[in-house]
Parts: sequence; C-alpha cells; structure tokens
Amino acid sequence: MEKQTPITLSRLDVERLENLLDTPALRDTPAAGKLRAEFDRADIVEPADMPHDVVSMNSSADCVDESNAKHYTLTLVYPKDANADAGRISVLAPVGSALLGLRVGQSIDWPGQAGKTHRLKVTAIHYQPEAAGDLHR
Repeated sequence: MEKQTPITLSRLDVERLENLLDTPALRDTPAAGKLRAEFDRADIVEPADMPHDVVSMNSSADCVDESNAKHYTLTLVYPKDANADAGRISVLAPVGSALLGLRVGQSIDWPGQAGKTHRLKVTAIHYQPEAAGDLHR
C-alpha cells in the first residue's frame, strides 16, 4: 500500500468545505468523495495553530511540476472563485484537492489530462490567511 503524504488542515477550512460538500449539487460527486478522504487522513488544527508553511484555503503558493519542471503560482480557492487562467484553482479540481494541506517541500501525485500522472511540489507560500490573521475570509 502506498504511503500518503501527511497533511494538516484548519478546522475552519474543514467546516466550510463540509458545508459546501453537503449541498445537493456536490453531495455524491467523485470530487466530494476525494475531498472527504483528505479530511479523514488529515491532522486538523485550530486556525491560530496552523503552521505557516501549509497550503490552506485561499493560500497562494509556488509549485513545480516535477514531471516537466514547469513552475506555477497557484491560489487554492472555493469553486465559485476558480479561474485556471489566473492561477485560481478550485479545491474540487484534482490538483486543488491534492494541494490542500501540503507543506512547503512536500510533493504529491495528481492525475492530469489523458491519464498522465504529475508530481507537484510546493516550493513556497506567499500568502496564507491564517498566517496573515485573515481568519474570516
């Protein structure tokens, strides 16, 4: 069995995401199931105790796709705020749910187009709401 990368999530993010996933449109979708599986394996902490090197909701992070060395600056957002062209990635997208809870230096595999697997590594976090004191985002 493959060992999963450990992740840390904010209690506030988990509560907000659970409320989103409980909506009729999302309740039984594969994306909801994937995100719930992330909750089940996460270390959930209070927002004030969130390590500053972890990708949380609305965080902006630099990442590198280790499969092709492409660099990206991505912001992890709720679906209504997603805009892939602007680097605003929905937490319900495969790469979004893969990024949630990762620390700087951690990598995770995520499925890309045509079944190709990518390895994405978080290299820096430019903004994290918990670190900035923006807990009511």
